Amino acid sequence: MPEESRILDIEGLELAIKNRDAQAFLPATEELHYADLASVFENLDDDERAFFTKTISLERFPEILAELPDTLIEETLERFGPDSQRSILSQLLDDDRADILQDVSSEARQRYLAMLKPDEQETTRSLMRYDEDTAGGRMTTNAARIKLGTSVKDTLDLLRDYKDSAESLARVYVVDDEGRLKGKIRLRELAFSDRDSPVEDIMQEIDISILATADQEEAAQIFAKYDMTLLPVVDEYDRLLGVITHDDVIEIMEEESTEDIEKMSGIAGEQSEETYLNTSVVTHFKRRFPWLLVLALLAISSGYVMLRFEHILSSIYLLALYLPMVVAAGGNTGGQAAAMVIRAMSLGELEAGSTSSVIIKELLLGLLLGCVLGGCIALVTLFILPAFNPPLPETVTLATFTLAVSLALAAQITTSTLSGALLPLGARAIKLDPAVVAAPAITTLVDISGMVIYFTAAQGILGV
Repeated sequence: MPEESRILDIEGLELAIKNRDAQAFLPATEELHYADLASVFENLDDDERAFFTKTISLERFPEILAELPDTLIEETLERFGPDSQRSILSQLLDDDRADILQDVSSEARQRYLAMLKPDEQETTRSLMRYDEDTAGGRMTTNAARIKLGTSVKDTLDLLRDYKDSAESLARVYVVDDEGRLKGKIRLRELAFSDRDSPVEDIMQEIDISILATADQEEAAQIFAKYDMTLLPVVDEYDRLLGVITHDDVIEIMEEESTEDIEKMSGIAGEQSEETYLNTSVVTHFKRRFPWLLVLALLAISSGYVMLRFEHILSSIYLLALYLPMVVAAGGNTGGQAAAMVIRAMSLGELEAGSTSSVIIKELLLGLLLGCVLGGCIALVTLFILPAFNPPLPETVTLATFTLAVSLALAAQITTSTLSGALLPLGARAIKLDPAVVAAPAITTLVDISGMVIYFTAAQGILGV
């Protein structure tokens, strides 16, 4: 629907909730997408949520529940009676039900599982065996599958049973008697093939699948790289367990990018599914404070370096003019290198054996950037700085001062670029998320190294 119309419908729904107008509320919920309804619900106060859950259609609410933040799941379900809870849980897609039950307390989980039919319990428990951030935790078991030897006619008849339950009929998977994945068929190929032909005559070989225990980010990478419609998920015996769909991949990419952005910004802890405004100040504080404390303590080292080389600054106070530039240049180039390497790693472009190639590439790039920027600063120092009559000791010429600053800048940029590239690779080698060592940590570390390089260069070249 057009954006203006959607906004008007949301405003109408909010007005109906505010006035506790059930007659206006129900038609409004039918007009809006369930994701919009979930957003409205999240922003309500306790009394308004009570009205919402009391009035909403039970056929409509399961879609809304699947979109709510994990912190609201159990609280919201407990607003319904046991019969309503059973109805809501049964209507949920298998993967959504498993995700929801993983977000509630263990006591509530057992109670909700007991409400399900035996086949629903079995499917849900099988999905809950896998962590939420794995391919198995993301898949849906509602995949259309047929056995080898089935004719095209019988396959089409069998697909009628899948028309409402299957997540997608774009691909129909062929399995053997043990459930091992053997091939796939497009629905259009079934529609235009001879009805008496066995499916193995028209099926395509499966060239790409993913283990249920694989990381969800790997699934997203495969999905994007090979332009897939559905990604089959198998166990270690190649038995088809389910499929990952495009909407699953969008959620994975959103979660992974959010996680990387937060970690690169020095935000710790598990990311919240609640919106920014609905996340409490205490939660924000807990996630931001640890890194700020660590970085503050690390920054004391910068102060120590300043104290250690205080006599150099006292002798040539003009060095203070260039110090922030040299330090900032290192942080900027290190952050750029880290961002590029982390992006390449997240897209699967860097394998475990590519470290040496990264070192050579970033070393050459660092040298090039350092020499060019150092040359630019040298020109500025030689031809523009004299206009300001800078104070220099008699034993130090403008040329030697320029040389010291330019070499320090070139060295700082080269080492920072290399460090920014190597730290994410090192983090991956010790099983840490590469984003953890990005922007804040790199900036603080190269600040310290930059001052050491700068004052060392000044001491050696200027003789102070």
